[in-house]
Amino acid sequence: MQEWDGLDSEADAFRDECGVFGIYGRQDAAPIVTLGLHALQHRGQEAAGIVSFDGAQFHVERHIGLIGDTFTKPSVMDRLPGHRAIGHTRYSTTGESSLRNVQPLFAELADGGFAVAHNGNITNAMTIQRVLQKRGAIISSTSDTEALLHLVATSEKTNFNDRFVDAVRQLEGAFSLVALSSKKMIGCRDPLGIRPLVLGDLDGSYILASESCALDIIGARYVRDIKPGEMVVITERGIQSHFPFDSVDSRFCIFEYVYFARPDSVIEGRDVYAIRKNIGVELAREEAIEADMVVPVPDSGTPAAIGYAQEANLPFELGIIRNHYVGRTFIQPGDSIRHMGVKLKHNANRRTIEGKRVVLVDDSIVRGTTSQKIVQMVRDAGAKEVHMRIASPPTRASCFYGVDTPETAKLLASRMSVEEMADFIRVDSLAFLSTDGLYRAVGEEGRHDDKPQFCDACFTREYPTPLTDLVGADNVRRLSVLSSKG
Repeated sequence: MQEWDGLDSEADAFRDECGVFGIYGRQDAAPIVTLGLHALQHRGQEAAGIVSFDGAQFHVERHIGLIGDTFTKPSVMDRLPGHRAIGHTRYSTTGESSLRNVQPLFAELADGGFAVAHNGNITNAMTIQRVLQKRGAIISSTSDTEALLHLVATSEKTNFNDRFVDAVRQLEGAFSLVALSSKKMIGCRDPLGIRPLVLGDLDGSYILASESCALDIIGARYVRDIKPGEMVVITERGIQSHFPFDSVDSRFCIFEYVYFARPDSVIEGRDVYAIRKNIGVELAREEAIEADMVVPVPDSGTPAAIGYAQEANLPFELGIIRNHYVGRTFIQPGDSIRHMGVKLKHNANRRTIEGKRVVLVDDSIVRGTTSQKIVQMVRDAGAKEVHMRIASPPTRASCFYGVDTPETAKLLASRMSVEEMADFIRVDSLAFLSTDGLYRAVGEEGRHDDKPQFCDACFTREYPTPLTDLVGADNVRRLSVLSSKG
């Protein structure tokens, strides 16, 4: 998770997680990784890095900024030769936005170089790092991923695979990892499979990526998802699969389907776009209301709005237009135009919504301030009534598995009833999708309360792993302080 600083200190949305990508066995490895990261840009837009290996040495490039602004320059690609490479795109961690935290992290170990890229959140990283520091380890970043580097380096096992296994067995929380050594590329998911990781093939070269959309951009073939608790080792001899963890029931993050994954991805065998439309269908079945049109809050609310409109037999209209060319750094703290707020990214389509009863469909409500501004914008454009329907259950708790959420006390649903929230954002009515409805939308009959099929802790407060770094009097910082945010 990351710090809410500067202009974003009151940000009213989830920030995406991080994206990982790796390829083994192509002379143009780094350019392919660049394309893969470009497809995963939605998972993090603060910084990116690539580590390549040319058979003799490792090459590292890490930059603040978007992939297209930093890694498409010929001079950068020239510094990344090699036939295997891994990459990472991210938001900044909670300590700071600096190059020392940009992944992949790389270190020279006793038997050679080792790089790792991580999507998720190691929830006992602070505990591990305190132990390592007492043994004399020097921690050089504020990233939880660094704990893995030290654990691999200090393991007493005799070969690299065993040292890697020894290290990941000590981790708690969520992690989808892509790692690179001089001889192999490794992919690994935590036992619960909270974060996604897929395997692809490009003309015989193996690929690991956070989502299948990263395979599409380079014309690679989707092979399968890496299974929860699986570790794949890719070498010149091919690929081997290992299961180093005790077998447990998976708990994939259900919010990946609601918001984080790209709509054109297939994750865990499920079509993300189809699920988001199904979410809208379930929402209309549960919370229909008389209205003249359905309007999405773009872009994340669009598929659910389509499903809602189809099920409710209402027109689907683009009543809000999004400006796609406003970056996060467009307005700096203290700028005189800061008060313009949401209008920089959204504008009401007055000719469409004036005099109409409008159902606004959005993916979630976090702090509620953005929803409040959007509702007011639609009212100012002449809407007769404004009803809001949310394509997920109320977000009542923080995520500690690699998703950037405010602390629980700042989540609107943690301190208000639905009726109070409706008054706060000034809508005529407000309703959320039920937890069972969300489960039905992804293909389940409903939530098994005694044995949930997904991680839904942000809705239910039921965390599937220990949160070790949040327990203990000596823990004076939130877990997020040492999070890689991705």
